[in-house]
Amino acid sequence: MLVGLVVLWPGGAPAHERTGVGFDRQTQQATVTKVVKVSCASVNASGDTPTGDTSTAEGSSAQQQASGSCKRATIRVDTGNDKGRTFTEIVQPDQSRQLDQGEKVVVAYEPSAPKDLQYSVTDVNRRIPMGVLAIIFAVAVVVVGRLRGVMALVALAISFLVLNFFVLPAILQGSNPLVVAVVGASAIMLIALYLCHGLSARTSVAVLGTLISLLLIGILGSLFIDWAALTGNTDDNTGLIHGLYPSIDMSGLLLAGIIIGSLGVLDDVTVTQTSAVWELHEANPSMGWRGLYRAGIRIGRDHIASVVNTLVLAYAGAALPLLLLFSIAQSSVGAVANSELVAEEIVRTLVGSIGLVASVPVTTALAALVVAADRPGPGTASVPAQETTPAPPTAPTAAVAAAAAGPAQGRGGRGRRRKR
Repeated sequence: MLVGLVVLWPGGAPAHERTGVGFDRQTQQATVTKVVKVSCASVNASGDTPTGDTSTAEGSSAQQQASGSCKRATIRVDTGNDKGRTFTEIVQPDQSRQLDQGEKVVVAYEPSAPKDLQYSVTDVNRRIPMGVLAIIFAVAVVVVGRLRGVMALVALAISFLVLNFFVLPAILQGSNPLVVAVVGASAIMLIALYLCHGLSARTSVAVLGTLISLLLIGILGSLFIDWAALTGNTDDNTGLIHGLYPSIDMSGLLLAGIIIGSLGVLDDVTVTQTSAVWELHEANPSMGWRGLYRAGIRIGRDHIASVVNTLVLAYAGAALPLLLLFSIAQSSVGAVANSELVAEEIVRTLVGSIGLVASVPVTTALAALVVAADRPGPGTASVPAQETTPAPPTAPTAAVAAAAAGPAQGRGGRGRRRKR
């Protein structure tokens, strides 16, 4: 991982000439200082009055614009070289974004346009609500997780730094997206797991299980992306990236996204399985690795049943507007699944889920082998008796002890009672 970071370190994203398209625009912060209602016809917001079929969506919208009431908003630029400059913008009645006086907005700047048209409102400024939500999240994590919660937040910050200063610039520099994703994901995983869970054999087993599962996801993802002929260039954003940086392998970028997207859930599965095996060993130190594996895999099956839905529902939720469009078009399931937009999500979901399912037996077997080395042998001295007679265990305690010792004692006498 360290060698990969050194070899692939980009030293910053390459510069390019702005196109003024999509996210590749100069933007400034601004404030809506005044909003007045005006007749749409007086400002010619919709052009000529429509004379065609107004039963269609386009004709109905044009009719509303021609006869409805529009808004004339005055916007003041608050940042940049033109700070204090004002411009006006007409807001039509059927626009999804309506401007209000005092509202903070984001404006795009196009220096090559005529002076009156250089600025236009592109979005609402959401910094305050997003910042408040982030603070609430951080406080909740620290209050519940305490020191580990603090370490988790530190690991989260480091993950963003790795993405922003290594993964993204290295891909823009033309490095292989798959290699960059593997190195970056390994760095994020090592930092996050060891920082949150400490430098121990338990954490190392989770790290090894995660790496093996990531390798499987990378192999399967590469195979099925090629087989299904997925280009990774399916929308305006990926098209803009390909236009600005033609050397980027877009299908490799798709595979890199699958690997990084699966990493977070993989960490959860591997750490949970490793902890389960360790706790089983603590409950019954005489249990062999086979017994630990069988008990751990029973826990893992419940984990699999819930985790598989995690990725499926996450990707379905992200693609919900797209699925609605297919539903409106009354397309068949086969036609929807065959389209590249949906096929990408299907491959992403299924490949990630296969990696998650495989991580359970792999991590459980590794943890059982490692922790079984601490099993007391036949020549181990028994624990010295206490000077005072211990109180008899309560019913729940006795039941837990019997449950922990039972499986080991029932398998050919492998387990043995430890003397008090």
